[in-house]
Formats: sequence, C-alpha cells, structure tokens
Amino acid sequence: MAHTFANEPDARRYSMRDGDTLLGVLDYAANDSEIALTRAFTLPPFRGRGYAAELMEFAVNDIETNSTLRIVPSCWYAAEWFERNPERAGLLSR
Repeated sequence: MAHTFANEPDARRYSMRDGDTLLGVLDYAANDSEIALTRAFTLPPFRGRGYAAELMEFAVNDIETNSTLRIVPSCWYAAEWFERNPERAGLLSR
C-alpha cells in the first residue's frame, strides 16, 4: 500500500501513514509569517527506512505550495534536512 501524507492543522502536525498505521509525524507551530518545525518523530518499529525524510519533503512542499510562511527548522532533524537540501534554503526564515 502507498504511503499517505496529511497536514492535520487541528493537531498542528503533518502525518505519514501506511493504511491505518501511523508511521511518523512532524509537529509544527505557526503564526502569521512563520512556521516552526518543532519535532520530527518516526514510530520506533519504522525507524531507519527514510520515512522522516519523506515526511519532511511532503511538509516543505506543502508549505511552499499552500502558504507564504517562512520555515524555522526548530528541531535537529529539520535543521539537518535543510543542510542536506540547500536548494530549499530560500524557504527559511531569515
């Protein structure tokens, strides 16, 4: 089954699922101009499969496409993801 991604604004998170199974989440906090990516978490049985990177890519694409918010990578994983993807640095808050 293909993975599904969603922005869950009421929970202030992006999620990644395989069917009904939650694989990981990316929590955020947003205001009028910025969105802070505060915690990336993959459930322990699914770690080491690249799911966090897939979820980050989905979230960054969604933010870029559907808002004018600037991104603040507040958790270590989000910061490292942007270091590995410098072509996306234009989305970061200055």
